[in-house]
Amino acid sequence: MARGWESKSVEEQKAGLEQATPAPERVMFESEEARRAAEEERLRRARRRQALELQRENILGQRTSNAGRRAALGAALKEIEAEIAGLG
Repeated sequence: MARGWESKSVEEQKAGLEQATPAPERVMFESEEARRAAEEERLRRARRRQALELQRENILGQRTSNAGRRAALGAALKEIEAEIAGLG
């Protein structure tokens, strides 16, 4: 059965996220609890980055002739991109 462009887009997004997510570094932890905490933090940051990327794509996909709306979208885009840059 042929797949629609939506499913291909989802696959591309997943592939992009996998490429953007760095491989876990081999760091020695003092305890299993410290390792789990570090892994949870890494996953939290990855989920936040993915959510921000989706918001960014949503904003970039919006078109409007209203100057106020365009300014608001531009400001939101700058904020999202700054947060993405802060995540590293």
